[in-house]
Amino acid sequence: MKKQASVFLVLMLVFTLLMSGCGSQSTPAGPSGDNEVKPLKVALILPGKVDDVSWNQAMNEGMKALEKDYAGKIKVTYSENVYEVSNIEPALREFASQGYDLVIGHGFQFQEPIIKVAGEFPNVKFALGTGFKTLANTAIYDVQLEDGGYLMGTLAGLMTKTDKIGVVGGADVSEIYRGHEAYKFAAKKVNPDVQIQELYTGDWRDAAKAKEGAISMYDSGADIIWHSGDGIGLGVVDAGKEKNKLVLGNVADQNVLAPDNVLSGIVYNWNPVLKQIVDDILNNNFDNRDDKHYWLTVANGGVTVAPFYGLDSQVSADIKEKLEQVKKDFVDNKIEMPKFDK
Repeated sequence: MKKQASVFLVLMLVFTLLMSGCGSQSTPAGPSGDNEVKPLKVALILPGKVDDVSWNQAMNEGMKALEKDYAGKIKVTYSENVYEVSNIEPALREFASQGYDLVIGHGFQFQEPIIKVAGEFPNVKFALGTGFKTLANTAIYDVQLEDGGYLMGTLAGLMTKTDKIGVVGGADVSEIYRGHEAYKFAAKKVNPDVQIQELYTGDWRDAAKAKEGAISMYDSGADIIWHSGDGIGLGVVDAGKEKNKLVLGNVADQNVLAPDNVLSGIVYNWNPVLKQIVDDILNNNFDNRDDKHYWLTVANGGVTVAPFYGLDSQVSADIKEKLEQVKKDFVDNKIEMPKFDK
């Protein structure tokens, strides 16, 4: 009987060990080895529509790419057409109060509301699309538009047949100013005889004013105009179509809007800075950064040039070669231009 009892106890011990082993595998471990890894909750608030072929679409596409790259690690909620400052603060506060880890306001007009709301929610991270004010739990992502302006100025200065070109912007804020000044600087560098007309509409959405200004430039002899983004860009493209002149786009690839007139343009790929922001949050480095700015550049692949598509034959091999050399010089840190401070 003692022998049978001993055998029974051994069998029970083996059974218990086997069951405990199975139990330890019943909850799959997360990527970092934890049993439960909660995804980072991200709220993206856009001032316009996600299909605007401009500022909002470019960010939406960058965030979609990030979601794919960080599958299971982040969960994103979107809100669009939050443009007026009076609507921004409630939207920020709503997401912050719902336990979101990162709230992104994609536009300069989000700056004051973010500074206010971020002070009320110190445990929530906030990211501002362009600006200059920060707190410990906020950061700014921006584009070195002087890179893009330099590329477009080079192209416009080389392509013009009338030695007259133009540039149209919305609000005269820092990154737009830097882009315009670099555009003018580069155009003059490759074509000292070029004359440049410039317009700031004062508003990102005033497509009618932008179109009127662009038509005036075309009527006075300009044969190619670059615009610096958002709704006003649609007005410039419409002017190019109406006058059958060349347009250089900005932010998103805008060839689809006017294939016979949009020669090329600058395209923003927001993915590099979004990755940096998310990585810093996941690694608990977001609040500790001395530099609160994340930059899109030619060198990191955030600022690119759209293809020439059906207008390719209008661009000589020499111009293409010079444009490619400028891109390479940016990557190699060989481009020299003044510091355009606002």
